Amino acid sequence: MKRTLFLIALGVAALAVLASVAQIHGQPQGSLAVSLRWAAILAFAGYAAASRSLTPWILAGMLAGAELGHDAPSFALRLGILGQIFLRLIKTIIAPLLFGTLVSAIAGQADLKKIGRLGIKALIYFEVVTTFALVIGLAAINLSRAGVGVQIPPSTEPVAAPPLAKPTASELVLRIFPENIAKSVAEGEVLEVVVFSLIFGIALGMVGAQKRRPVLAFTEGLAETMFKFTNIVMLFAPLGVGGALAYTVAHSGLGMLGHLLTLLATFYAALIVFLLAVLLPITLLARVPVRRFFAAVSEPAAIGFATTSSEAALPRAMEAMEAMGVPRSIVAFVIPLGYSFNLTGATLYLSLAAIFVAQASGQRLGLGQELVIMLALMLASKGVAGVSRGSFVVLLGMAPALGLPTAPLFLLFGIDPLLDMGRTAVNVIGNCQAAAVLARWEGDGGRNRSREAGEELTVGAP
Repeated sequence: MKRTLFLIALGVAALAVLASVAQIHGQPQGSLAVSLRWAAILAFAGYAAASRSLTPWILAGMLAGAELGHDAPSFALRLGILGQIFLRLIKTIIAPLLFGTLVSAIAGQADLKKIGRLGIKALIYFEVVTTFALVIGLAAINLSRAGVGVQIPPSTEPVAAPPLAKPTASELVLRIFPENIAKSVAEGEVLEVVVFSLIFGIALGMVGAQKRRPVLAFTEGLAETMFKFTNIVMLFAPLGVGGALAYTVAHSGLGMLGHLLTLLATFYAALIVFLLAVLLPITLLARVPVRRFFAAVSEPAAIGFATTSSEAALPRAMEAMEAMGVPRSIVAFVIPLGYSFNLTGATLYLSLAAIFVAQASGQRLGLGQELVIMLALMLASKGVAGVSRGSFVVLLGMAPALGLPTAPLFLLFGIDPLLDMGRTAVNVIGNCQAAAVLARWEGDGGRNRSREAGEELTVGAP
């Protein structure tokens, strides 16, 4: 039944594509094309209902949102509140989930030295992988030269940039450590919450067993409760991501790409190269089952793609990796840490966007200049994974200090939501993959039972 519905959806979608192409070429088939597109979306929704899985529903919501934003933009602009509600609900999960999982994982460890060893391995791994993303991004934009020949309109007036001064080295270090945990939670400073939870977990591990037991039981119960909380909130995900995408399409439009289509194609081609040439070989070398990993990461990646916020995908990503068989102690440590130090999608985007700005303004940068700009942006971008379009804000704020003009950046703003979808999804995939790979290297990948399926993350071929 599911296969039949899926084939029907594909057939109707093919007809919708043909009718849309005919409409573009001036044939009087506009209403037919719209009807066929909605019929394809409804057919896919029927497949989602038959599959009884949340991921197809999320994809159906995305398709419906994009179509509604295109067909009825004035109405779709009002649906942005659905995405905002979803993000607000997700943000209530982050701090208690991180605190509960990290503290229980660390305090429950018999060997605290293992946590330190895992942290060193994770940071080295993050820097190696993000360096690969940096190189691929630079190579892609220098090969396509998407910014060369771009004509900046004379009337382009830069709007007020978000306040983001160039941070000093001491300020970057200070931002890691919280001065007030309540303030860190309120402002969504994920890294500060992680640091507080790490220190609290280590301190709890040093307390005697009798006094440690009730606090540890509380944090374990808190973590389990927040996972259930996540399941409830995720029921709203199809509406939330559909409303967010409808608003994005209605606000930015699909016809704004113009001469920026080359940049968009370059970016997504570079993301595919990074996934296939970097993450996939590492996954195979670590002997992580690729099919099971893809099934586990598809839902959080879809949420990140639709909402353009890695923070929105964090609870489901942690739950999916633990259900796959990755130990909670590794999931709770690696994924949140990766949200500040393993922003592979954002790093690749910053490579393309910064050099695109230089090309559009007629600047010719040497390789050394390009690397200095990339390293500065990569450092400034730490911790922006939870902020929708945070990478664009970083680039906009850092541009004057890096000697880049701001006018070409406002050409990027129209398609930034489309770029943000790809870079956020890759951020999520990269952090999930890091947890699975480090679990294999720690020798824990095959000993942790799935909480839901009761299966093991077995060693062997994918």
